[in-house]
Amino acid sequence: MKNKIILWSLTVALSGFLFGFDTVVISGANLPIKELWQTTPFFHGTFIMSMALWGTVIGSLFGGIPTDAIGRKKTLLWVGILYFVSAVGSALAPDPYLFSFFRFIGGIGVGASSVAAPTYISEITSSKNRGKFVALYQFMIVFGILIAFISNYLLKGVGGENDWRWMLGVEGIPAFIFCVMILGVSNSPRWLYLKKKDEAGALRVLNIIDPATAQERLQDIKNDIQPDAQHSNFFTQKHYRPIMLAFLIAFFNQLSGINFILYYAPELLEIAGLAAKDSLFNSISIGGINMLFTFAGLYLIDRIGRKQLMYIGSIGYIISLVLTAYAFYAAIDPTYLLVFILVFIASHAIGQGAVIWVFISEIFPNQVRAYGQALGTGTHWVFAALITLLTPIFIDRQDGIFGDNPWPVFAFFAFMMVLQLLFTWKLMPETKGKTLEELAKELSP
Repeated sequence: MKNKIILWSLTVALSGFLFGFDTVVISGANLPIKELWQTTPFFHGTFIMSMALWGTVIGSLFGGIPTDAIGRKKTLLWVGILYFVSAVGSALAPDPYLFSFFRFIGGIGVGASSVAAPTYISEITSSKNRGKFVALYQFMIVFGILIAFISNYLLKGVGGENDWRWMLGVEGIPAFIFCVMILGVSNSPRWLYLKKKDEAGALRVLNIIDPATAQERLQDIKNDIQPDAQHSNFFTQKHYRPIMLAFLIAFFNQLSGINFILYYAPELLEIAGLAAKDSLFNSISIGGINMLFTFAGLYLIDRIGRKQLMYIGSIGYIISLVLTAYAFYAAIDPTYLLVFILVFIASHAIGQGAVIWVFISEIFPNQVRAYGQALGTGTHWVFAALITLLTPIFIDRQDGIFGDNPWPVFAFFAFMMVLQLLFTWKLMPETKGKTLEELAKELSP
């Protein structure tokens, strides 16, 4: 029975791998596409680079609808199909408009998976192991990012000028495998009972999970039924503090510059003086550091707390961003720049990267948690899309505001992380060791 849960969780977590891969694979195609289609910096940022993120906004805000209506399993199957169509379509796109359309489709898959996958895993696991299994999804995202960097490096030069098509199209392979594997997982027992009124089906799945506690868990599901919360009850004075906290932590997450660096790592390293092949290779080190310090964050989050990790991450952000800005400003050896960027990635992975989704899921009362999760997720992806959209306007070598020296961009991000440090100190509560009900009484009295 335990092996079955591990298999189902790993299968569903593969959507996180596709999430991470799809999000970052565009970094290797960024420069070749810019040279091929000769688009303006505004068009390149608006359509080529950020269109997938706008799809992610839509997918995350509305992903709860199919997750409830057709189920977690079927939603994830459609997510896999969207990934596959996006990968193949983007690789074969003859012009920037169709390319942007297929990237948008992939973004919808990313957003929907961020809703359906953690929901499914949390509903098939017990309270004893739920944390580590849900964290498996986050690990797979980081792993997908690393593999995307490695894939881009290995495919550089394959197919000549069309190597970027191979970089994007190769995602179709794991997407197809995911679609096949997801057919083998069971439906969520909670969804079967609450949405399909299928008590026998829910009990059957619970017996597969753990026959010793199946009846007890089914009774817990019955006892947990509550009236649906109304939208009008969410934006009230009662929920002002958790709404503010969710918005600010998601806002600062993106104003750290994390997506800016992940998306534009090869171009930034080339601007600093590294050759194209070297910049792609060094991007792999970014993915490796990201994964290593994600492990550290997951290990520490329940030991030293969310707030302490945010302190560590914020201080690391400020130091690394100031040094990166100086490295560009003074035009020092690009090797130092790579080191500073790696410190930045480590600071993110152990701080914001480990904390944000856990924190948002904890601070809202049970009745409005779904709306709170949507608010935090939507805020995160809206600012991710905006930053990716605007970046080429600042760092494009020909027409960008800062041209070959984007040090003011990093100085701005460093200033925003000073504000995040103040947010952590003055406003952010520590949620470690408190029940959800205790936090509800504390934050939404």
